[in-house]
Amino acid sequence: MGKWSEVELFVHAVDQSSLSKAADALDISIATASRKLAALEQRLNARLVDRHSRRFVPTEIGEGFYQRCKAMLSDMTEAEEEVQAIASQPSGTLHVTSSLSFCVTQLVPLLDTFYQRYPNIDVQIITANRYLDIIDAGIDVAIRTREYEADSTMTVRQLARTRRILAASPAYLAQRGMPNTPDSLADHAFLVYSHTTHPRELHLKRGKQCKNVPIHPRLEANDAELLRTAALRGQGILVQSVYSIYDDIVDGRLVPLLEDWDLPWLTINLAYQSRKHLPAKTRLFIDFLIQHFADMEYERKWTSARIGAA
Repeated sequence: MGKWSEVELFVHAVDQSSLSKAADALDISIATASRKLAALEQRLNARLVDRHSRRFVPTEIGEGFYQRCKAMLSDMTEAEEEVQAIASQPSGTLHVTSSLSFCVTQLVPLLDTFYQRYPNIDVQIITANRYLDIIDAGIDVAIRTREYEADSTMTVRQLARTRRILAASPAYLAQRGMPNTPDSLADHAFLVYSHTTHPRELHLKRGKQCKNVPIHPRLEANDAELLRTAALRGQGILVQSVYSIYDDIVDGRLVPLLEDWDLPWLTINLAYQSRKHLPAKTRLFIDFLIQHFADMEYERKWTSARIGAA
């Protein structure tokens, strides 16, 4: 950076025919300006300024150097202004991946606001119930529930925590009855997400009490949205993250069961490539999502002991 500041000083001084005016323009002392000019001439091993003139006049070699440097500084200024313009009006296609349930319940409803704020950014969503390789798939932001990334070049930021709960439709409970204890779950049909850890066993905890309850899935699937649809149709008890069925519980379409017992919680994270200069479209989307989740207090709602009461 010292080299650039020396060149910038020299060009300013020639432009204004005064070293002191150049120093004022760059907000440095005349002594500092003199040292920079001397350092530039020493580094180039050439006399750039006619010391016999009372004004700041370049020598013949100094004039040639001035013309080259002025053009270079002009190009640099133009390049900086172009980058700033792009950054202030970010554009391009943002590639995002997450599960279908998260995209349907959380992501797509936010896009109207995001598009209004950043009209030149388009979004491409890749739904996947498995963890895509971010680099190989060309992903800008991945939203998923694993705590860490195997690739150390990835940055992981927490978006929110969520409880996992048992829930069923009023029609199912009217037909099969309300389970009031973990042991009574053995008499019920279950709708199970196959990618979860131990899909055929519930690990329930209440205070210091722990219960491991084997379950028999009536329906096992690799998509949470499919299982939600089955639950709404009364086909069984759903084992699901609160975020994907929160509105169903609030509106009474699903009823939470055994709320005083906890299943292992999940953490929803953002994962993206660690870069010193993150693309503006990616940085803005990440900031937008984190701010929205904070404003909506989703973690408080999704981890409440009484879902929908908060």
